[in-house]
Amino acid sequence: MPATRPMIGYHLSSEEHGPRQLVAFARRAEAAGFDYLQISDHFHPWALTQGQSPFVWGVLGALAEATQRVPILTAVTCPTIRIHPAIVAHAAATAAVQLPGRFMLGVGSGERLNEAVLGDRWPASSVRLEMLGEAIEVMPELWSGRLVTHQGRHYRVENARLFTRPEAPPPVIFSAFGPDALDLALEIEADGLMSTKPDDELPRRYRDGGGRGDVWGMTHVCVAASADDALAIARRQWPNSAVPGLANLELSIPEHIEAIGAAMGDEAFRDAFVLGDEPDAHVEEIRGYLDAGYDHVAVHQVGEDQETFFDLYEREVLPSLGSPPAS
Repeated sequence: MPATRPMIGYHLSSEEHGPRQLVAFARRAEAAGFDYLQISDHFHPWALTQGQSPFVWGVLGALAEATQRVPILTAVTCPTIRIHPAIVAHAAATAAVQLPGRFMLGVGSGERLNEAVLGDRWPASSVRLEMLGEAIEVMPELWSGRLVTHQGRHYRVENARLFTRPEAPPPVIFSAFGPDALDLALEIEADGLMSTKPDDELPRRYRDGGGRGDVWGMTHVCVAASADDALAIARRQWPNSAVPGLANLELSIPEHIEAIGAAMGDEAFRDAFVLGDEPDAHVEEIRGYLDAGYDHVAVHQVGEDQETFFDLYEREVLPSLGSPPAS
C-alpha cells in the first residue's frame, strides 16, 4: 500500500440532487476524507428519472460556506452558447473570491441537451471547439482586471472590466474526449486535462505534447446492498452511461437519452459502473485510473443513497488507497 495517494474527489451530481442536498453532501464528503469536490454544470438532467438541475453558480456560493478545505471544480462548464464567456468569467471570478485558492473552472464544448436551449444553431464539433478556444482567450483578459474590448469571430466584448476578482485567476481544467480537443488543450496551455476513460493514451499524449497540468479522471459507481440492486439503480437513474459513442452530445431532450439507455443490455451498465459494496472492486477501479496516468479521480455515486457510499469509502476504500496528500 502506498504511503500517500493522489487526490480522490467526490462528484456532486446536479442532475440527481437539489441544491440543499448538494450542499449537505459536500459537507459530508469533506468530513469523510475526500480531497476535492467537482460539480456538474447543466441546464437539463440527462434523463427524466434524475429529476434535478440547479444553477451551479448559486450552489457554489453555498458550497463556499459549507466547506473549509476542499478545492471545488466545475465538471464542466460550457462558456460558449448558453452563457457568453464574459458572463462565465464574471461568475468564475466571484466563485474564486468566495473560495480563495480552492476554485477551479472546468470547461468543455458542451452538449446540445444543455447548450441549445435558447434556440441557437447547434454547430459542428469543430466549430464548437473553435468557439471554446476563443472563449478561453476572452476570460483571462477579464480576470486581469483590464478594460477589455474584443472583436472575434464568435464573440464581442465592449468596454468590460471585472471589479470583483481573485488575487490569481482560477485554474482552467480542459475536458477532452478526442484528439482535436486534446490539441486545443495543449494549444491554450490549459492548467489541466479532464476525461472519464481510464485509458493511458490520453494522459500520455497530453504529457508528450507538453501538457503542464494534472490529469483529472472520473468514475461512476453504485454502492448498494448487492450488485443486482446496484444494477437496477444504475439502469433507472443513469441510463446515459450506456448511450454509445458521442450520441450524448447530439441528443436534444432527456427523453431521447432515456429511451436509448433503456434499450441497452445489462452488460453496457456493468462496463460503465462499479456495482455493489465490495470495497476491493472500488479500490481496483480507482487504481486503474492512477495506473493509466491520471493524477486525480472523482467518484460519482449514482442514486439517492449517498450515506451508504460515504460510509464505505470513509471506512474502507479511502484508507486502502493510502494517506491523503499533504495540504
